[in-house]
Amino acid sequence: MSKNSVRALQIICVIMVNVIVITLVSCYGDTPVMALSRQGSRGDEVKSIQTKLKQWGYYKGSVDGIYGTETTKAVKYFQQKNKLTVDGIAGPKTLTAMGISSSGASGSGGGVGKYSQSDYNLLARIISAEARGETYNGQVAVGAVVLNRVEHPSFPDSITGVVYENGAFSCLKDGEFNKPVADASYRAAKDALNGWDPCGGAIYYFNPDKTKDKWMHSRPVITRIGSHLFCK
Repeated sequence: MSKNSVRALQIICVIMVNVIVITLVSCYGDTPVMALSRQGSRGDEVKSIQTKLKQWGYYKGSVDGIYGTETTKAVKYFQQKNKLTVDGIAGPKTLTAMGISSSGASGSGGGVGKYSQSDYNLLARIISAEARGETYNGQVAVGAVVLNRVEHPSFPDSITGVVYENGAFSCLKDGEFNKPVADASYRAAKDALNGWDPCGGAIYYFNPDKTKDKWMHSRPVITRIGSHLFCK
């Protein structure tokens, strides 16, 4: 083979390598990478994790952006409660269950823990219908009541069963249930599914200014959030 042929072959190889590199960069260069927070990590994502866990009662420390021992313990507790791999590492599945994206922002889609996407959507819809106009805490509290009923022996053992139980929610009859779901209700549903319970374990709630039912008024009140009384 002549020197010119060898030189030409070398040039062709260089061009081919460059084409492959450019193709790979164009295809994958802008793909976001899910951050992996674990003990020793620092930053905004860790603050988001601590904020969520503190809000739900899993974490008692300060929101300092330092992934220490207490944060690891809280993540493990969250993973255990949500039937995830209990390793104390906030990987993609754990972050998704928390409603945290790779950039540290809250997400609004996807199922959570043992609950499916349809469960999540239905919970958001009942929150929107029952607590439209209430404070955010009040919306989360309504979602928590639904979930508390799922766990209570006196009620159906699924979100679908609780929501559609005969006479349980007036919004299924007055048309509110069929209205568009508010964005805040999706966030409230995710927070409730992740364990935040502002109502303190209540299984009933009602608006005392609109409800004259004597039985409801006789229920032991746990707390009041907005216009709703939350009861045992």
